[in-house]
Amino acid sequence: MESAGPSTHHIASDVTSTHHIAPDVTSDSMTSRDYYADSYAHFGIHEEMLKDTVRTGSYRSAIMNNGHLFKGKTVLDVGCGTGILSMFAAKAGASHVVGIDMSNIIDQAQKIIEANGFKDTITLVKGKLEEAELPIDKFDIIISEWMGYFLLYESMLDTVLLARDKYLKPEGLIFPDTAKLLFAAIEDQDYKEEKINFWDNVYGFNYSCIKDIALREPLVDTVELKAVVTDPYVIKEINLLTATKEDLTFTAPFTLTATRDDHIHAFLAWFDIVFDCTHKKVKFSTGPHAQYTHWKQTVFYTPSTIAIKQGQEITGSLDCAPNARNNRDLDISISYVVGDEEEETTVDYKMCVILYSCRIPFLLQSDSW
Repeated sequence: MESAGPSTHHIASDVTSTHHIAPDVTSDSMTSRDYYADSYAHFGIHEEMLKDTVRTGSYRSAIMNNGHLFKGKTVLDVGCGTGILSMFAAKAGASHVVGIDMSNIIDQAQKIIEANGFKDTITLVKGKLEEAELPIDKFDIIISEWMGYFLLYESMLDTVLLARDKYLKPEGLIFPDTAKLLFAAIEDQDYKEEKINFWDNVYGFNYSCIKDIALREPLVDTVELKAVVTDPYVIKEINLLTATKEDLTFTAPFTLTATRDDHIHAFLAWFDIVFDCTHKKVKFSTGPHAQYTHWKQTVFYTPSTIAIKQGQEITGSLDCAPNARNNRDLDISISYVVGDEEEETTVDYKMCVILYSCRIPFLLQSDSW
């Protein structure tokens, strides 16, 4: 089975940071300068997420098919965006839903809430959860779509954990409540040649200094299942009911076992999500074996090609930590040894915000910068 959707290899960090939002600008009067600071205010980003039927459909199933968990309950929607999860919760029977988001998209969310008849059931709060005052002290349920590329890139998980500690009642529920980060290795010679080795000879000139930079930037792309040459390995499992912010900085050992004789050009990561608190478990995967999602998979190219035999193991560890300068960026280091070899290879990668967005191509147009 192959992943659906276009193969658009290097869409590595196409979501800009939302740290410098101008609070006095409404989303229907924003210019490209404002969208650069608050990319989540543009409807195009939300259109992509809403059209991701795996993502949105899974949340709808988990909430709507478990109305007995929501009936008469108070719900906090962290990072509510356009308010779709808040409306699912209200429709499922919640007595009151509070949605909070720091992006200016919440201006449109308010209109959507009112247009759909939920004005009295859903209250929207604009601002940072760390600073905002909410109309309800404690909630029965927290819902949030916090996942980013590589699960943790640009994610709001630390905010969700803060919301849990501050606002969730004892024995309260979190939707979703379990996440797993998985790891494997792939054969990807053709694209590595095109994307990485391209810099060795650019119209007869040596651009190899950029090759190392390109190699260390993880790529977000759809990868065909047939490219995977090892069994998957669970690198990290997160229980949102018990996890701490410190758990998001981790070192995880791994062992990958080759499923055939082949060559390895990159490591691959994806994540699985489970709504474990539901009576009939709702879950979805962003892996190469599963239906397409906008998260795709994350590719980490290796400096050299690895020849491997069926049954042979690659052992190593993956270090992951928020970047010291921007905690929504990730510093990732992968160390590995092939088979019985003694020499260990270590590669440092950085997932960081870049200055363009495939989803909002006009962001870099001149606008009196």
